Order: sequence, then C-alpha cells, then structure tokens
Amino acid sequence: MRKKIFIRSLVFFIALILVAGSFVYLPYYVSKPGMAKELKPIIKVEDGYKEQGNFMLTTVRMGRANIYSYMYAKLSKYQEIYPLDEIRAEDESEEAYNVRQLYLMSSSKSNAIEVAFKKAGIPIKYDYNGVYVLNVLPDMPADGKLKPGDRIYQVDGKEFNSTEQFIQNISKKKEGDRVKLAFDRNNKKKDITLSLKRFEDNHTKKVGVGISLVDDKELEVSPKVSVQTDDIGGPSAGLMFSLEIYNQLTKTDYTKGYQIAGTGTISPNGTVGPIGGIEQKIIAADKSGAEIFFAPNENGSKKSNYQDAVKTAKDIGTDMKIIPVDTFADALNYLKTLKAK
Repeated sequence: MRKKIFIRSLVFFIALILVAGSFVYLPYYVSKPGMAKELKPIIKVEDGYKEQGNFMLTTVRMGRANIYSYMYAKLSKYQEIYPLDEIRAEDESEEAYNVRQLYLMSSSKSNAIEVAFKKAGIPIKYDYNGVYVLNVLPDMPADGKLKPGDRIYQVDGKEFNSTEQFIQNISKKKEGDRVKLAFDRNNKKKDITLSLKRFEDNHTKKVGVGISLVDDKELEVSPKVSVQTDDIGGPSAGLMFSLEIYNQLTKTDYTKGYQIAGTGTISPNGTVGPIGGIEQKIIAADKSGAEIFFAPNENGSKKSNYQDAVKTAKDIGTDMKIIPVDTFADALNYLKTLKAK
C-alpha cells in the first residue's frame, strides 16, 4: 500500500515539474517558420484593379523560450535561438517591445503607400502630428514618467512636426535645464516637466530626457488605402505591401498569375532592407505554394538575406525562384520581364 502511494506521489511530482517547466521562461527567444499570407484580403485600394495571382507576406513565429521549446529548437535545423538582448533592447520591457513592433509595422505600411503612390505618379499630402516614444532609457529623466506609445506634440508650449525639430529644440538647452512636454497617452492629454541630463555614453555632451523617438505622420492619399494586419508586428512586410498597393493602383497586373512571396523592409525612397528569419520565411513560402520569392540583396553582400535564402531553398529542394532585390524598382523590373501564365 505504501509503495503504491509512493509511486503515485512520485508520478504526480514528476508531472507537476513537467507542467511547471512550460511556464519557466529562459533568457532566449525561439523563432520558427510562420506562414505566407495573401495580401489581397489584407490590402484594399479604393476602386483598385484586380489581379490573377497573389503577392504574399511571409512571417516567422517568435516567442520566449521555455525549457521544452529551447530543447526542441536545439534539435531542429530550421528553428533559431536568439539571446534576449538580440531581440529586445537592454532594459526594454515586453510591453515596450510589443509597442515598438506594432509601430514598426505601422511605419512599414506608411512607407509602402508612399513608395507605391510616388511610383504611380499620384500626389500625397503629409500630416505631421508630433513624435512617438519608442523606448525609454533607464536612469534618465523620462524613466518612469513617459512610456512607449506616448505621442509628444509640444515642447515648452510650442508644437513641432518631426523628430528632427524635437531634437533641435532640446539641443538649444544644457544639462540641468527644464523642459515641459505635452503628450497624449491612450487619448488623454498630459504634460510633464523634466530636467535634462547628459547621455552617459555620448562624447559630444548632448543632453536629453532619455527617449528614442519616431515621427508620427499620416498620409492623405486618393484613392484611399486600408491595410489590415491585426496584431502582426515588425517592418519586414514593407516590400510586399508596396508591390500589392502599386499593383492595385495600376491597370497592369504584375502578378501575371503567379504566387509571389517575399520579404524586406521598405524605406520612403524605395530601398529594400534586410530582415531576420529569412530561412524560416523561405520554408513558409514554399509550404504555401509560392513560385517566386523576393529576398533583400544587401548590395551583393556575401552574407546577405539573398545568399541565405538561396542556400535554404537548395537545402529543402524547392523549385521556388529566389530573386535578389535592393530596391522596389528591382522587384518591379523583374516582374515586368515575366511572361504571363
């Protein structure tokens, strides 16, 4: 009887440890292949033109590692383990990280619209609303006072339009001077006065309140564009957004009936930037039936996303064509040479 009780207790204890292991997070992130998602249902250009094929964004699944996901990733060829400080900035909270990722996605949408409309020769109107706080540095005046996602729209009672103007206002002051900031948090207007402090690792003696910023600007375009990405974060879909928007703006269908995936950030001038997880995105695109994949070329670097993509494609034996691109124009020029299905 005692032996049975001991065995049951031991089994229960082991089971408890196994369950608890799922909730013990390690200082790592694990990424794995995500999905390739058609952009037609996500992006709508008012009265836009139809297309026979599809442009697709690609994603990776990223999450904090527990004991089991860490061990599985160690044994998996196409799962990657990243130390915490490679994903999140030093002392960056989970909340701040999520805010940053969602803003980067928002910025990616804005840049893609700008690139597509410029290429189509359609005018754009810009509305500047201040700057967003992306991150707050520890042990600086804003620490505990401002939060990621706050929108600052006034400095010392004066409105400004951009990060550059904000910095210009602050640079006129010296350490110990006070600055009054008006900001919006969750649609509630607030203001705060902070003393300026010199950045510890800055040899130029610049002062500030200890925040990293990005412009809060809105584009007014006609026809209207809506991009519904829900909770997808990050900037890596920028290139594919711009191609989908441009395709709906123009009579020519640049998909030409193909399933076209890809990745890469997009800047307002059309430059395509590198991203993380290219190997996992190749796998996601192949599983979704993509025939063509655009990969950032990084100006021909031997360690570019494109080179990693080619290696992975060969490794998994896909027939998908991997196309190197440095700019939006590179991708568009390639599509122009395609024969329609």
